[in-house]
Amino acid sequence: MPELPEVETTVAGLRKILDGEVIARAEAFRADLRWPMPVDLRQRLTGARVTGLGRRAKYGLIYTDRDDVLIFHLGMSGRWRVDPPEMEKHDHFVLETQNGRLAALNDPRRFGSLDIMPSEHIGGYKAFVGMGPEPLSSDFDASVLQTALNGRAAPIKAMLLNQNIVAGLGNIYVCEALHMAGISPTMAAAKVSRPRLERLVTAIKEVLTAAIAVGGSTLRDFAAPDGELGYFAKDWRVYGREGQACLCGAPVKRRIDSGRSTFYCAKCQR
Repeated sequence: MPELPEVETTVAGLRKILDGEVIARAEAFRADLRWPMPVDLRQRLTGARVTGLGRRAKYGLIYTDRDDVLIFHLGMSGRWRVDPPEMEKHDHFVLETQNGRLAALNDPRRFGSLDIMPSEHIGGYKAFVGMGPEPLSSDFDASVLQTALNGRAAPIKAMLLNQNIVAGLGNIYVCEALHMAGISPTMAAAKVSRPRLERLVTAIKEVLTAAIAVGGSTLRDFAAPDGELGYFAKDWRVYGREGQACLCGAPVKRRIDSGRSTFYCAKCQR
């Protein structure tokens, strides 16, 4: 599944062709993705001017001068294709600007989603209610994390994947950040000391920033809107490297937690 850096890369790519432009066509080629698309998508988007693009957790946001925001999620296999030479079977929704630029939402597995709502009510969107702070914002620091983890007996990795604790973190970057901070993924969240939380917050911000700089990680068929693949996978410290040598020389291990693979180094992470 595309994670926060991949969504940030997607938004940056769409911003180049959509920001400030008038939408001449908004067309859905099916009624639903993961759930039904709003029936008034075409009416609310056609003729509207895009006033900005953003991201909340793993969701992309496209704002218009009609005070609406189009909310998209890429699901397991979704991506936007910019100016495709021809439409493909799994292009399920398209935005075309007055100057002829085109963005097609391609989603073979259809686990993604499209919604639209008034921008003033965006905080009440079902996926955003109760969501934690953005990990790259100034609202996320060791004090905030320590308060959120207070009394939590669940493993630190599980807590970091909890969107109510911090927004947008996914399996890859949590594994990487925990390794960078030297923290075992199975340690009880409440037992992680303040100095280690300081290191963890720094590691989270560093690993996300580094991934965004190179377009995210390439997982399955993810690509940025311009077709470029992300290259952060080349820099993975532990993720996907079971049996290979950690930076310390010990072998990277893998365990399954709640159906997800956890990669770690037993020597470096305590």
